[in-house]
Amino acid sequence: MTRPTPKEIKPIAQLAGISVDDEIATRISNSIGPAFEGFAAIAGTLPFDLEPAHYPLAQTQKVSK
Repeated sequence: MTRPTPKEIKPIAQLAGISVDDEIATRISNSIGPAFEGFAAIAGTLPFDLEPAHYPLAQTQKVSK
């Protein structure tokens, strides 16, 4: 998990139907970057993907004991 750059944020936003310019992409990168850096130490160790689209799937799976 790495901090997204403005260059990576622009196409992701476009796929979501939101057009952002370079300044806004930079602001997004600067605002969410610390969260990515904070989770970097535990990335890959959690039992679910941190990507929000998978949240419903993670919440509806049965846990085996």
